[in-house]
Amino acid sequence: MMRLTLILLGVDFLRSHWRGLRRFGWLTLIAGVVIFIDAMDGVLFFPIEPFACLLLFEGFATLMVAHSGMGGQRLLRYVKGATFSLAAILILVGNHDGNFILAMIFGTLFLLDGTLQIASAIVVRYRRWRPAMWGGIVEIALAIFFFQPWPSHYSGTVPYCLGLGLAFAGWNMFILANRVRLAAANPGLKGEEYMEEADTHPPAVVEWDGPPEDDEKALTIHVWTPVGSAPGEAIPRPVISRYIAAVDVNGVISTGHAALESPGGIYISLYPAVLIDRSPDAFARLLRATPENNVPGEFQPDYATESVKWCPSTRKVRIRNYSEARLQAFWENYRKNESYNLTHRNCSSSVARALEAALEGSVGRLWQSRGFWLAMGKLMSTPELWVALQLRKRAETMAWTPGLVLDYARALSMLADPRPTGWFNTLGRAMKKMFHRRVAWEKGKSGEGLTED
Repeated sequence: MMRLTLILLGVDFLRSHWRGLRRFGWLTLIAGVVIFIDAMDGVLFFPIEPFACLLLFEGFATLMVAHSGMGGQRLLRYVKGATFSLAAILILVGNHDGNFILAMIFGTLFLLDGTLQIASAIVVRYRRWRPAMWGGIVEIALAIFFFQPWPSHYSGTVPYCLGLGLAFAGWNMFILANRVRLAAANPGLKGEEYMEEADTHPPAVVEWDGPPEDDEKALTIHVWTPVGSAPGEAIPRPVISRYIAAVDVNGVISTGHAALESPGGIYISLYPAVLIDRSPDAFARLLRATPENNVPGEFQPDYATESVKWCPSTRKVRIRNYSEARLQAFWENYRKNESYNLTHRNCSSSVARALEAALEGSVGRLWQSRGFWLAMGKLMSTPELWVALQLRKRAETMAWTPGLVLDYARALSMLADPRPTGWFNTLGRAMKKMFHRRVAWEKGKSGEGLTED
C-alpha cells in the first residue's frame, strides 16, 4: 500500500504533511494493537454491534448506487456492497455459527494468499523473493490462528481482523511519513529517473462522467489478450487464459502483449529480439527472473507499425490525468537497456512501470486544493485502490502479464480519472437522466401529434 500511495499522491504532496501522517499512523497502530489484545480474552469492549450496523448500512448503500457505476466500477461496487453486507449479517447473527464462518473465510483467504506467495517466490526467484517468502509464512501462521478456536473460541474473529488491519495500516503510514520526509525523489518508482519538478497546474475537473472519447487527448494502454492473440482456437481455461497464457488446439502457448502510447509520441512496446522457446518444458525453466534468462530485446517504433505487422490490440485503457514530462523522463532512462526477461523485464512490466511513472502525483494534483486529509480519505475509500494493490502484489511476486496490466490500468484509471461516487452525485445524475428522458418523450409525443395532423 505504501508504494502505490507514494506514486499516486506524490512526494511533493505528502512531504508537507508528514508530521500529521506520522501522528495518525501512531494512533492507528496503537488502536489496532489495543483492539487485537482486547479480543483475546473473549470479553469484548470494542462495540462490535454498532460497527456491524455501520458496515451493513455501507453495504446496502453501495448496492443501491452500484448500478450507476461505469463499466468495471459497477462490478466493484456490487462486490464491495455484497461483501460488506454478508460480513455485517454474520456479525449480527453472532453466536458460534456466524463467528465460525467468518473465521473460516478469513483463514482460508490468508492460507491461499500465503501459499501462492511462497510458491511464486520459489519458482520465479525475483529480486526480493526471500522477504516475500517469509511474508507468505506469516500469512499461513495467521491462517492457522484463525482456524483454531484458541483463545476466544471464534468470538474475537472480527476484532482480530480489524485490529490487524489497523495495526498494519498504521505501521505503513508511519514508514510512509518517514520516507517522504527524507526522500528527494519518489521512492515508489524503483530506481528510474524522476521528474523532480512538480506539476503546478492541477486539472480543472476533479471528476469525469466516463472514459475519454476517441478524439480526446489521453494516455493509451494497448493490450493484446492471450486468447485474442493466439494463432489458433484457444482451449477454454478461464483464469489461466485471462492472466497467464492461452494454449491453442495445437499446443502453442500465447502470453499476449502490452504496450503504452502517449499523445506526445512516446511508444513503449518491448519484444524479445530472438525467438523464445515456449514449449511447455522450456517455459517452466524460463519462469525464473534470473540474469541467465535475459535475452536481447527490441522496442517497437509505434502502434501503427506494430498493429500492421501483427494485429490491432484487443483491449484499450485511456487515461486523461497523467504527466507527459514524467513519462518522458522515465522513457529516456528505461530505453537505454533493451534486455528482455520473460518474468522480470517483459512487455507488461515495462508498461506497468511506465504507467506508474506517468501517473506519479496524479491523485495529489487532483485533490490538492481540497486538503490533505480529504485527498487521503478519497483515495483510501475508493475500492479500485485495493484492487490495484492486490494486482500489483500478485504481479510483483509472480510476473506482470497482459491480463494483470489490463486490470491494473483499469483500476488506476478510476483513481486518476475518478467518476462520481457519492449519494448526491448519483442522485443528481439520476435526476438529470430522468429530465432528458422526459424531454425526449415530450418531443416524441409532439412529433406524433404533428404526424397525425
